[in-house]
This record gives sequence, structure tokens and C-alpha cells, in this order.
Amino acid sequence: MTMDCEGLKVLIAAGGTGGHIYPGIAVAREIQRCGGIIRFVGTRRGLEARIVPENGFEISFIESLGLKSVGFWGKLKGILVLPKSFLQAWRLLREFKPDVVVGAGGYVSGPVLMMAYLMGFPTLVIEQNALPGFTNRVLAWFVKKAALTFEEATLYFGKKAVVTGNPVRREFFEIKPKSRDKDLISVLIFGGSQGARAINDAVIEALPYLEKYQDKLKLTHQTGEKDYERVLQAYQATGWKNYEIFRYIQDMPKFFAEHDLIVSRAGATTCAELAAAGKASIMIPLPTAADDHQRKNAEAFQRAGATQMILQKDLSGKVLAEKIIELADSPQKITEMEKAVKRFAKPDAAEAVAKLILELGRKKR
Repeated sequence: MTMDCEGLKVLIAAGGTGGHIYPGIAVAREIQRCGGIIRFVGTRRGLEARIVPENGFEISFIESLGLKSVGFWGKLKGILVLPKSFLQAWRLLREFKPDVVVGAGGYVSGPVLMMAYLMGFPTLVIEQNALPGFTNRVLAWFVKKAALTFEEATLYFGKKAVVTGNPVRREFFEIKPKSRDKDLISVLIFGGSQGARAINDAVIEALPYLEKYQDKLKLTHQTGEKDYERVLQAYQATGWKNYEIFRYIQDMPKFFAEHDLIVSRAGATTCAELAAAGKASIMIPLPTAADDHQRKNAEAFQRAGATQMILQKDLSGKVLAEKIIELADSPQKITEMEKAVKRFAKPDAAEAVAKLILELGRKKR
């Protein structure tokens, strides 16, 4: 990076899922490379409590609860905790004195960026989806800038919007094309940072259909914490030989590099990482995603020949097994998808967001 942000202090609010946290980390690394000082803020319950320190960044915690899709009592609880959230955010901002405050997603962004606005700190949000989430739609009224992945989201942010692409960690772009083993196809299966029961169920059902292909397939499966024991027992019960199972994979770029085919959801961050790494995939969009954006992501990739999509309503062990067998029998199709998906990659996105942050910081100074 050619820019100089020596001493620039940036507070990044990010929480909930890896889809919010990892873009924040990608931007944080760009700021850090040019001399900036980074601190994250999140909740102790979210994945950020583990992921952020694992990636070498300091994190502070506040109490915050979601207000969307949580039912009446959940919403009431979230409202009641808001005064405490704002007070804790105020204390953190007063103590850290950031030059810029960034919201990378998750409900923790709400009180932190609102308080930053009230205290006069420059603010920016990162929005990965064409339809912004609830928190970012509220924050659109208050932030100075919005870094967007999709042009469609400019509707919600007006002149504050800058289309940068979705920030992805450099490690994904550094993945070299994998040498294909003609006798073994390696498949990485994950349903996002917290796992996905529907995908886990389909894989369990698929194992008997894949039995004849045991010598040709290596399966690596991230199950999520809650489903680990159940999925492990299923692999053991079928006598499957060549597999690895994890509750959570910390070094996802390493695992991307080691596998030929990836079975995953179609969230914005997952799509951006697949494009950066140049990986073939079978996408199973989350049907409950806001505005059905995961299906739209997967359809865009499928139209370009970059993935094969299975809608969750059509998902079964047999259907998933057939897709895997089709690609295992035709490695050329995997190679074609690898070439096609690279066209979606935006290698400069994290740097573009970092430059926006630097511009805001310079104006403050």
C-alpha cells in the first residue's frame, strides 16, 4: 500500500458471524500495514471474541443485543439493554479517541456508530449486500461514508456511497492453483462460520450414495459447534475412511488452498473469498437470507459458470451426492469453474476501503 496512515487510530465494530468479522479484519490489516492503530469492538457472545484475537488484533467488549427477527421478548430485551450499550460505547470512544469509527456489520455496530456520530467522530459502514441489513439501514442516516459491494445498495446511502467491492483477506488472493490429483478429489464442506444444519444433514444422507467413490474422494467438513458430535458419529457409522471433521476452521485460506471443490452457502463474504481464491463450488443458498440475496449471489455465479447451485428446497443427500460425483468424474468442469469464478474477484477492495478511512481521518485531523 502506498498511502501513509502512521498513527491513525481506527475503531472497528464487527460481530455475530464471520461474514461481518472477516471483511473488518481484511481492512484492519491494510490500515495496520501503513502504520495505523486498530482496535475492534464486539460482544463476548459473538464469534468476534475468538476470531479477532486469533488474528492478532485487540478487542473491547460492550453489551448489545439484536432488535431484528428476535420475537417480542427478544426485541424488548434488546431495547432494555440499549442504554447500557450506549454508555459502554461512550466510555470506549472517550478512552480510545479514534480518528475514524467503522461499522463492519452486526448489531454491535448500531450503538457504537450512533454514539460516535453524537460525539463527532467520523464514521463509515461496510455493507456487503445489495439490500443493506437492518443496522446499516438505520446508520445510513448518520454515517459519513458507506463502502459497498453492490451498486444497488447506493439507493440507501445516496452521495455517501462508494462501491469498493467486498474486502477479502490477502491470503485468499495468494492461493495458487491446486495441482489436481487425477485419483483423488478433495471436497471442503462448510455452512458458514457457525455451520449449517441443512448442509450437515444433506452430507450425512449423501455418504451412502458416495460409498463407491470413497477411494476417489477426501471430505473435510466444518460442522459448527452444535452439530459436531452428530456428524462425526454419522461418518464413523458409515465406515467412511478419508475424512476430517472440525467444529470450526480457523485458517480457512489454508483449507481453501488444499481442496479442489467447496460446498458452501452463498453469503457475500463466502462468494468474495471463493472468487479471490479461484475455487470451484457447489452453493446451497440460505433461503431465509434477507431479500433472498444468497440465491441471487449463487445465480450470478452459476450464470457465469462459476458454481453449481442447489436450492435448499431441492437439497437431499442424493442430489448433493450426484453433484459431487458429476464433478469428481469430470475434473475439467472444476477447472472451468475455477477460471470463471476469478472474474468476480476484486483484489483492491480492502485497500479501497482503507483509503476511504484514511480520507475521513485526515479531515478530522
